[in-house]
Amino acid sequence: MTNPANRTVLITGAGGGFGIEMVRQFRAAGAKLLLTDVSDAALAHAIDDAGSDLAGCLATDLATTEGCDALIELCASNGAPDILINNAGIAVAGHADRVPRERWETLMQLNLMAPMRLCSLLIPGMIERGGGHIVNISSVAGWIGAQGLSSYCASKFGLRGYGDSLAYELDGTGVRVTTVFPCFSRTPILDSPQFGYDEPREVPEYLVSEPKDVVRRIVRGVRRNRRYVYPDRYARLVQYITRFTPWALPHIDRRLDAQSIAEVNPSD
Repeated sequence: MTNPANRTVLITGAGGGFGIEMVRQFRAAGAKLLLTDVSDAALAHAIDDAGSDLAGCLATDLATTEGCDALIELCASNGAPDILINNAGIAVAGHADRVPRERWETLMQLNLMAPMRLCSLLIPGMIERGGGHIVNISSVAGWIGAQGLSSYCASKFGLRGYGDSLAYELDGTGVRVTTVFPCFSRTPILDSPQFGYDEPREVPEYLVSEPKDVVRRIVRGVRRNRRYVYPDRYARLVQYITRFTPWALPHIDRRLDAQSIAEVNPSD
């Protein structure tokens, strides 16, 4: 069991939809918080919610090696994290040949390379101290390849594989690994840029979960040292379909794509 009480928790993307809820719920669980996001403006609400339990904060761009190094310096001066939550992430939608290169390259740097960089720099200290916990926020897009989300799926598949490998490597060290696979949730990522569509896409409302419910299951998963957390009903459904009836996935993807267009043009 990993008890967050009196532990230092490092949350990346702390100003986002999941991040704000993580600040609130891990604080309620008794944790001390190290927070980071890309700008001071993004961090403002998270800092307010952390209150007296804020151990340190930093506005930095984790899509760069310099940003990751700066965060490690913060940890060195404000206390090494016992729990690292790799939550920061972005999305971009569109066919692979329409999404600008700088967009998908930045996505890969932030969604996949940043967690790998932070893990490589923080895990040795966790092993030396005899314990720690890594939480990687992947997605159901780490289980299925969805049309229009090729780069996002690549990053989340990668994070899933990285987490699996870490768990095997760290077995017996006291360092735990949890990978989280949410479906769509009511966060700013729903408003990610889209490229090359004749009609914009919107996520059907019935697929959208509430961040507070997702984070509640993440906190519970950390407490119970779960390897995988499927924090909403559609995440669990996709995982079952992927394992037991993978032939159904193309049909489901086409249906969801049609529904996403219908959300924009309900009279069509």
